[in-house]
Parts: sequence; structure tokens; C-alpha cells
Amino acid sequence: MTSARTQVAIVGAGPAGLLLGALLAKAGVASVIVEQRDPDYVLGRIRAGVLEQVTVDLLDAAGAGARMHAEGLPHHGIELCFGGARHRIDLHGLTGGKQVMVYGQTEVTRDLMQLRAATGLPTVYEAEQVGVHGFDGDRPKVSYRKGGQTHELHCDFIAGCDGYHGVSRQSVPEGVLKTFERVYPFGWLGVLSETPPVSHELIYSNHERGFALCSMRSATRSRYYVQCSADDRAERWSDAAFWDELRLRLDRAAAESLVTGPSIEKSIAPLRSFVAEPMRFGRLFLAGDAAHIVPPTGAKGLNLAAGDVGLLSRALAEHYVEHSDAGIDGYSERCLRRVWRAERFSWWFTSLMHKFPETGDFGQKMQTAELDYLVHSQAASTALAENYVGLPL
Repeated sequence: MTSARTQVAIVGAGPAGLLLGALLAKAGVASVIVEQRDPDYVLGRIRAGVLEQVTVDLLDAAGAGARMHAEGLPHHGIELCFGGARHRIDLHGLTGGKQVMVYGQTEVTRDLMQLRAATGLPTVYEAEQVGVHGFDGDRPKVSYRKGGQTHELHCDFIAGCDGYHGVSRQSVPEGVLKTFERVYPFGWLGVLSETPPVSHELIYSNHERGFALCSMRSATRSRYYVQCSADDRAERWSDAAFWDELRLRLDRAAAESLVTGPSIEKSIAPLRSFVAEPMRFGRLFLAGDAAHIVPPTGAKGLNLAAGDVGLLSRALAEHYVEHSDAGIDGYSERCLRRVWRAERFSWWFTSLMHKFPETGDFGQKMQTAELDYLVHSQAASTALAENYVGLPL
């Protein structure tokens, strides 16, 4: 058995763990990241692509924002489609100049991986049997097996950035953790294609056949979604069937200008709202998907994770540099206030845009009426815009 020591052990090398490690390094705090998967698997996760200003600022602070600014697509608005017509929400104008950045999670992860490698910061990939121990006392550690040996990483704190199915939250003693969950009765069938986007801004469509979203990863790569049943399977959908269904859910101009092509990737994402409280247990902190899940409507998942590690990095820096534990003690409460606001927005936006089993004709009329009010009321449009670009830390 081998033994090592660091100040902060980070479990999980997704964007949350990597961003936390980079921010801690900037503050002079040492960390080691332990990841169960290999780098290619981590990069292969096709996820979010809309970054809030807070996330952009944190990536800049970490020193990982150069390629994002060179290749990302700043967006000043979004479009809501209903009743066969599109209506623009001016994010930039309604929020005093704020915007979002379209830049894929895969690219964010790649940039953070390259930064960590370039700065020589330690990351352990393909770690087996990862366990977190002693976080309820003053001697926490992370154990794992690699190369046929057991390794122990002793630390001052553990950051659980290992996702919904990770070991960190599962290691919290039963009865200490309280969870809240809503599982939605549908999923998103998503297609990635090497085709130019149908619009230079995202289109969110409410249609009697179900929700649709037109998004993009770049000026030449598009990401499209249609609402499907929860028990559907991606292999049941040919590319032609997907494109035909998407066209039916868009306004005529978008449907006629849609450029189609072979799918690079096709998958179905379930929709769930989930929160675990609290987010701190002694010297263990949960961050990102380990603590909360939001439906992808509104693109809050990655941004919430970035907000968590932004607050956590500040709290740990205060502990080591300023010898203050105020940030650590307030971490869970501050994160959860922001998390629940994002959960509320994602739940509301999902409820507004999707066809539920109980929607019916009356429900469809209510959605249309609310959308009509939303796009014609500056107050309502401003509330949407403020939440969409992201609430401050």
C-alpha cells in the first residue's frame, strides 16, 4: 500500500473537479484529482453547451478561457417558438449587457485537462474501488486501487465532484442526507450533426406534438432535440424520422431552412430534478451532479456545478490564506440558495415548454397564453432573461 498527502482531494475529473483544481491552484492550494474513468471516457460525455457569464468568468479566472473566447459563440438572445411563430427574448438588452456563451462541455473539459497537464498538477485516472473515509473527523482520506496496489490519499478536505452515481454522496451516513426528486414522464432525443445551425440563436419550441430545441456547438455543428416518451430508445429513430419530426415542431421558416445530415451521435436523455441537502458533511463537500440534477431546459447543470466549485474554491482559499472558516461554514447554505433558484427556473421552463400526459387541450391553451404574455411583457421577459443568463454567486 502506498500513502500520499495533499490539502484537498478531489473525487471526479469532470469539468467541476477540474475547474475546482484549477481555481485552487491559482490560490496556492494543493489538490489531487482521483477519477475512476480514463480521459477519453470523460471527454466522450456529450452534455451541455450554454455557459452563463459566471461560468465564463470562472474559466477565465482559472486560466482556461482562451480557446473558449476564440471559438465560442456569444449569444445575446434566444427565440421562443409557439403558434407557428418565433419571438425573440433580448437577453443582452433586458439584463444590462449580459450574455451567454455557446461552447460545448466536451471542449470545456478538454481545456481544463490540458491546463492541468501543462501545469503539472496530479490527476489519477482509472482509479478502481474509490472510497472516501474519515470526513466526519479530522483525518479524511481517499482510497483507491491502481496498478494492482491500494493507495491512500490523506488530505484536509474532500471535494465530491463525482456525479450523481459517484461514491461521495453514497458515503454519507443514512439519515443525515435529505433528498428531493421529480422524475419527468418524458425524455429528450438528441442528435448531433455536422450541419450549420438553423438559427444563429437557440430556438425553444412549444408544439402540440411536443417540445423541440434547436441548438449548436459551433458554426458548422448543430445539436437538436425533440421530446420523446420516457421509455423510447434512440435506435428506434432513423435520421430521416428524426429530421421529419423536428420539422413538424418548428415554424415554417425554420423547417424550410433546416439543413439535415447524418447524425454523429444520437441518444436519449431522461429529465429529472434532484437535490441533496446539505452539501457539506464535516470535511466532505458535494459539488455539481453529486448534489443536484436539473432538467436540461435552460442549461443549468454545468453552470450550477461551476458555481458550486467557485464558492468552494473561495471558501478553501479563505481557510488556508486568511485562516477563516466562514466560507466553509456557509458553503452549503449559499450553494443551496442558488441551486433551488435554478431548480425553480428549470422546473418552470420545462413545465411551460413540454407536453405532459395531463396537458390536454386546456393545458395547451394555458401554455400558449403564458408564452404570449411572456413575450409581450417586459417584466416577464426580464425575469426569464435574468434567470437564463444566470444569477450571481
